Amino acid sequence: MDTRKELPHFYIGSSLGGQQKWYSRLTDFAMNVGGCAAVSACDCAICFEKYFGLRGLYPFDLQNLTQEDYLRFGKIMEPYLYPRWSGVDRLDIYLDGFGRFLKDRGADIKLAGWSGDNSLSDTWQIICKQIDAGYPIPCLVLKHQAAEFSDYTWHWFILNGYEERGGKFFVQAVSYGVGRWFDFATLWDTGYERKGGLILFEL
Repeated sequence: MDTRKELPHFYIGSSLGGQQKWYSRLTDFAMNVGGCAAVSACDCAICFEKYFGLRGLYPFDLQNLTQEDYLRFGKIMEPYLYPRWSGVDRLDIYLDGFGRFLKDRGADIKLAGWSGDNSLSDTWQIICKQIDAGYPIPCLVLKHQAAEFSDYTWHWFILNGYEERGGKFFVQAVSYGVGRWFDFATLWDTGYERKGGLILFEL
């Protein structure tokens, strides 16, 4: 039986979620080139406030999300997930940075890393469990052999939907202002020894 679950996210204008390219390459080079971790964390924080009723995470008008406010929010998040030269290329860096942001704002959210070394079947189960609970899932992909993921390598994005169709598994990846559906088996099998992984939440 085919199943599909897609979480509500948010739009800023026509953009699904925020975008690092909104930051000026001239005045905010680090965020423009390497701000994907901070942007994904910003999106998650907004979702936690918008859909879980948490307060104090997003300091601007939640009912009127604007690009200008999002840019200001990203600068608040930047020190926690600073776009270093190697990128936020490990789960523990993200766990530490976003964990400190949440703690500083009194949000009782538990974070855990899920390594890209975990099996496809176990990972599919944890993705379904997280999304069924309403949690967006930050996902890190480092290198990938499949050309379709060229824009998603060395990159953090959010998984906010899953689908089982015709015996195959698909996930929706939110980044660059759009949601794209990918074959999950292909996404998870990067073809490289060094893996990224997922960030899991629990309230």
